[in-house]
Amino acid sequence: MATVLAQKEKVGQVEAAQHKFCIILSKGSLDMAYPAFMLANTAATMGSEVHVFFTFWGLNVINREKVGSLKIEPVGNPGLPMPNILGMLPGMTAMATRMMRGRIEKIKMPTIPEMIKTAKELGVKLHACSTTMELQGVTKENLVAEIDDVVGAATFLQISEGGQTLFI
Repeated sequence: MATVLAQKEKVGQVEAAQHKFCIILSKGSLDMAYPAFMLANTAATMGSEVHVFFTFWGLNVINREKVGSLKIEPVGNPGLPMPNILGMLPGMTAMATRMMRGRIEKIKMPTIPEMIKTAKELGVKLHACSTTMELQGVTKENLVAEIDDVVGAATFLQISEGGQTLFI
């Protein structure tokens, strides 16, 4: 009987862990921001507790001055249908970004600022990395209003304990 109770308790802990989803966003490009918010918003819609931690270049996604102008970098991006060498040509980043933004508009996909607002409406918690902010000279005033707090890595690890964590 004790074994069955212990197994039930363990199953309950696993189920609880699956209801907390944490994303570490370290990339600040358009093609990295979308997957992070698509997953965060979907998980929140499904009832999960969701946290997103923005660190290093991921901080650009929540920077008021940069969030509306995120780009797609063609160099080193194996998913783009062009040889890597072409990505180094002047204007290729702008062209790839324009093409992706056009496709996003065509299918009426929300912008990243709209996805951030939706995330907040769904209860997603957004955390900025304090160390990265200091390193890059970013202040809380530089961040979008939807940010919940500024925390260090140790605090985020505590927040994410027992949950599923995805690094982007």
